[in-house]
Amino acid sequence: MILSALLTSVGINLGLCFLFFGLYSILRKQPGNINVYAPRLVAQGKSQQKGHFNLERLIPSPGWVTAAWQPSEEELLSISGLDAVVFMRIFIFSLRVFSFAAIIGIFVLLPINFLGNQLSIDFSDLPHKSLDSFSISNVNDGSNRLWIHFSAAYILTGVVCYLLYFEYDYISSKRIAYFYSLKPQPHQFTILVRGIPVSPGSSISESVENFFMDRYPSTYLSHLVVRRTSRLQGLISDAGTLYRMLIHLKSTKHSQQRIKRDGFLGLFGNRVDLLDHYEKKLEELQDNVRMEQTSVAGEEVPAAFVSFKSRFGAAVALHIQQGVNPTEWVTEQAPEPQEVHWPFFSASFIKRWICKLVVFVACAILTILFLIPVVLVQGLTHLEQLEIWFPFLRGVLRIAFVSQVITGYLPSLILQLFLSFVPPIMIMFSSMQAYISLSQIEESACNKMLWFTIWNIFFANVLSGSAISQINVFLEPKEIPRILAEAVPAQASFFIAYVVTSGWTSLSSELFRLIPLICTCIKRPFSGINDDFEVPLIPYHKEIPRIIFFGLLGITYFFLAPLILPFLLVYYCLGYIIYRNQLLNVYASKFETGGKFWPTVHNSTIFSLVLMHIIAIGIFGLKKLPLASSLTIPLPILTLLFNEYCRKRFLPIFKAYPAECLIRKDREDQNDPTMADFMDKLVAAYQDPALMPIRYSQSNDGHNSPLLHHAEV
Repeated sequence: MILSALLTSVGINLGLCFLFFGLYSILRKQPGNINVYAPRLVAQGKSQQKGHFNLERLIPSPGWVTAAWQPSEEELLSISGLDAVVFMRIFIFSLRVFSFAAIIGIFVLLPINFLGNQLSIDFSDLPHKSLDSFSISNVNDGSNRLWIHFSAAYILTGVVCYLLYFEYDYISSKRIAYFYSLKPQPHQFTILVRGIPVSPGSSISESVENFFMDRYPSTYLSHLVVRRTSRLQGLISDAGTLYRMLIHLKSTKHSQQRIKRDGFLGLFGNRVDLLDHYEKKLEELQDNVRMEQTSVAGEEVPAAFVSFKSRFGAAVALHIQQGVNPTEWVTEQAPEPQEVHWPFFSASFIKRWICKLVVFVACAILTILFLIPVVLVQGLTHLEQLEIWFPFLRGVLRIAFVSQVITGYLPSLILQLFLSFVPPIMIMFSSMQAYISLSQIEESACNKMLWFTIWNIFFANVLSGSAISQINVFLEPKEIPRILAEAVPAQASFFIAYVVTSGWTSLSSELFRLIPLICTCIKRPFSGINDDFEVPLIPYHKEIPRIIFFGLLGITYFFLAPLILPFLLVYYCLGYIIYRNQLLNVYASKFETGGKFWPTVHNSTIFSLVLMHIIAIGIFGLKKLPLASSLTIPLPILTLLFNEYCRKRFLPIFKAYPAECLIRKDREDQNDPTMADFMDKLVAAYQDPALMPIRYSQSNDGHNSPLLHHAEV
């Protein structure tokens, strides 16, 4: 890619960013958009809608930036929880790393790269020169200036490891402090037991009662057996949808809008009053729900939530193998009651194992299929290849502006569009793996998305050129540094453009919330302004992999092509402000992991450092500086030793709370007068919502009910 093509991409994306920022600052002030730009505040009853018109509503203003900047970390913790604080700490950590890296990269390494003469540079025609002129490729082979790059790799590694240790220590202490600050929670006293063996002549409930009363007589409290309710959940969902439709029909002023045909798409069948028609259907659904609730009362699943009288008692039962057969009496930490994912409780040990295998194969197939847009994108970055594929476009492709847009902006845009379909697919795959909680699904999807992004966006793009034809060399590990050293620097310009498109523009569109805005505008003429709406959840599985991936690009290209660093700094600055705004006004959290996403960030950063070291070994070898290549070998070894120390020092805190913390909280609870009431509620905390009484009308029996006025669940 030439410099002018990069500037074209930057200009287009910068224009889109300013457009989105300007529109957001205006649209957020309009009362009709309060559900789009502050749904969290609306749900909490904290929004202040101004009904009177004033000119200030139509003038863009940066007031939202100040409002997002002002709250302290403690205030953010009280509003959004520890996961949101850790999410923002990723931005803070990245800003610290790349602020330091940018100082060295821009003021030291970039001038050295640019002043080299390995590549011929005509200063009179600089806009049309390749961005390789700013990379290490332009430094002369065997030049002593390469020792500066060698030193920079060592210095950055030391700084990143220090900051990683500091963040791990800080977040670990925050996790413990957050645990101490919590009131008693049901999931702290409860474990999930699956694979329950049943003795002849006894039920699952009796087996659980006898087993835990026999082994944990002093700490066992109660249990609740899981039942098959998948069909029942479908009926309740249909009833809820029908109820909302009836509420909307009731608010309709013109009775003629209620008269439609009851056939396909309202085009066929008899003409009916939809109000009466839907009321009868809702009554039928309510009857079916009651019948199904009665029938599933005996359909027990070999799984149960078992509650204990103390946190320590639950932890002991959780971490000890309960039976001789490890596939029976399998224990795991219970999630919070509101985040339980019910559909896969009926899956047996074998079914869960098969589901994981199927998902692994599906992910592999998706990864292979994604190579198609990657190859297309790489074709767009090389005009000569594009002219071979489409010779009839040769004249158009040689127009300067068209070629700059195609090579500078279009490839990263196309890749971003294809990548936008992947997060929902990863959520679906993770949901199929028999996880019992939304947080487990989110963590699993986050990891899948991370490695999918690293492989398909980084390695697939890097190796899609000549290196892919030499894939057999990867069978010899000693060849990996050389191949990466040849392939990675060649893609620097593509990744700079990718940061601008996938980073800057995606963040500004996240702030603008185009899709929710369009949906609201479409629904507004057909529904009342006070209709129910759903507060969106924080998309950790989508955003954390992107932040980590940009960190990988920054560390990898730190000494190869430091020109990428300013663009990354802009991304992290924008992300910090925008996501603070979104966490305060838009997103809610349905679960709390206590900062469990941080180990993923730590491990990914270590991977990025080791990858940089491997490329450095190869690049110094290619640049005919074998001594520097040999002296770089200790770097990945030292980095992995540091990572192993962090695993021993901090990771256990993120897997389970230590006995010291559990016992301290249990002793504090002994003086809490509300604990008796909490224990009474704990017995029924994990009752399946599908089995609870449901009523959509005012009548006691639910039959012949008039138009519904409220719903109770």
